[in-house]
Amino acid sequence: MSRAVWLGVCFCAAAAVGHVGTVIAAPQVIMHVAMARLSQHDRLINVFSFSPRVDAHARWVVRPSPDLAYASCVYDLSHGAILVSAAPSADHGYTSISVFAANTDNIAVFDTFAQPQGVRFALALAGQAVPTGVPVVRATTARGIILDRRLAPTAATFAAADQARSADRCAPI
Repeated sequence: MSRAVWLGVCFCAAAAVGHVGTVIAAPQVIMHVAMARLSQHDRLINVFSFSPRVDAHARWVVRPSPDLAYASCVYDLSHGAILVSAAPSADHGYTSISVFAANTDNIAVFDTFAQPQGVRFALALAGQAVPTGVPVVRATTARGIILDRRLAPTAATFAAADQARSADRCAPI
């Protein structure tokens, strides 16, 4: 085999290994950094934290929307399932609850258009006990992020969303 062919084969092999490594590692690294920041380096686990109103200087999320009020919960199911609930805003504005696994997979989405009374569910790993009568989301990883986004384009609607999201719960069962 000539040197040029050998270099070409080595380059293609290195590119393939690099590509596969990036595709597998990047989501894990992204979520690890996001979970560390959102949980204040594991000080806030299984509890919602609430972000201030977004302005031009906010960059804790890539290009956050100034029309949304955000709340997040970094979850850890290693000691058991958690119960998640989010009440609708008093002004009946739109609320979306998304659950993300540690590899960035979106494993569940709820909203107050489909559930105008609010969102309530248990989040558990396979085999973990959950209360009867509560919808269950089976997580694919022990850790991840729950994101609450509420429509809040004005100061008044942000205040209503802020009051409603203060009742958000993300806690062990």
